[in-house]
Amino acid sequence: MTILQPDMKNPNQGKLDTLLSRNVEDVIVRKDLMVKLLAGKKLRIKLGFDPTGARLHIGRAVTLWKLKEFQDMGHTITFVIGNFTAQIGDSSDKDAERKMLSPEEIAENVKDYHRQLSMILDMDKVEIFYNADWFNKMDLQKFFKLTSLFTIQQMTERDNFAKRIEAGKPVGMHETLYPLFQGYDSVEMKTDIEVGGTDQLFNLLAGRTVQKAFGMEPQNVMTFPLLEGTDGRKMSTSWKNCIYIDEEPAEMYGQVMTIRDDLIPIYFKLATDVPLDVIEEIEKNMANGDNPRDSKASLARAIVTRYHGEKVAQAAEESWNKQFREGEKPEEIESVKIKPGKLLDIVSTHFDISKSETRRIFEQGGVKVNDKVVKEYDTVLIEPALVQVGKRRFIQFKI
Repeated sequence: MTILQPDMKNPNQGKLDTLLSRNVEDVIVRKDLMVKLLAGKKLRIKLGFDPTGARLHIGRAVTLWKLKEFQDMGHTITFVIGNFTAQIGDSSDKDAERKMLSPEEIAENVKDYHRQLSMILDMDKVEIFYNADWFNKMDLQKFFKLTSLFTIQQMTERDNFAKRIEAGKPVGMHETLYPLFQGYDSVEMKTDIEVGGTDQLFNLLAGRTVQKAFGMEPQNVMTFPLLEGTDGRKMSTSWKNCIYIDEEPAEMYGQVMTIRDDLIPIYFKLATDVPLDVIEEIEKNMANGDNPRDSKASLARAIVTRYHGEKVAQAAEESWNKQFREGEKPEEIESVKIKPGKLLDIVSTHFDISKSETRRIFEQGGVKVNDKVVKEYDTVLIEPALVQVGKRRFIQFKI
């Protein structure tokens, strides 16, 4: 007689459920991927970077921390630096054509990626590729095979392209090729899973189509929510609304303290490893009238701790409290030697703010020179001065 044993849950099931759920928007195809993971198959997981900026922010790090989970389980993390595709520019989330970067700009932007990535991942175990290595050698026959996999209709029906066409804005032919190139990266890299933000879904799925056409098993796809920046829009280097992972601790703490109160729960979920039940309690307490300042301080401390350690986070919090609750200036203020010039130009250049935004800050009384509000941005600075922009940014200028 055959005795049927009840199904025994794999001891790794709970860990894998968390891997495929926390901070994850979608998994394609979830069942297929779970079978591979439960079977103990070691997978190659791909993330692409177009080096449009030199620094990585905590929004992009949502994906990087998930990659660390995979790496800790023994899977292989692979990065592709889009030194070829960055010359085209991915327009997935853009309502206008992106600037095409020069090879020199790309090389400069990518220079410091390794150090920043090593803040999260063991880079000795990471494989790094540069897609110019294969696209600069691609012959026309292979290029035509690649372009035959998609139609113009498929590309122009994409939401962002459709809106631009309707508004009479140009859509470059080179832009429609981007998903094909991203998909072909997965062929060269033998990718099992590709990860990215929700705005990347079309491109990630293109990888499945391209791999199948080149005789490979289609990759699984994992997408992640997009974290809003300090101004409420998607966090983006293009909009300078980022909190960078290598930001100075005190500055990082202060930037978190400036976010809107309603963003506190989602920042806890996406930008920290605080347990979900604790986050739910924080969210509940805020809904019941708790002062959001205390929750935001806990959030800022958690984010700084994640990148700089607990002791450094505590020091950053103490510094912030002295400056903003007790009215003291920071203990260390950057000192810069300059030539006499207009305040508008000096503030815009050295505080890294656009001139239009700098004018607005002046007009709203957001600039102080030697502790006095100055609204006349055409004022010429001819002697040493302590300049303050907003509540927490100071530079001591020497002439």
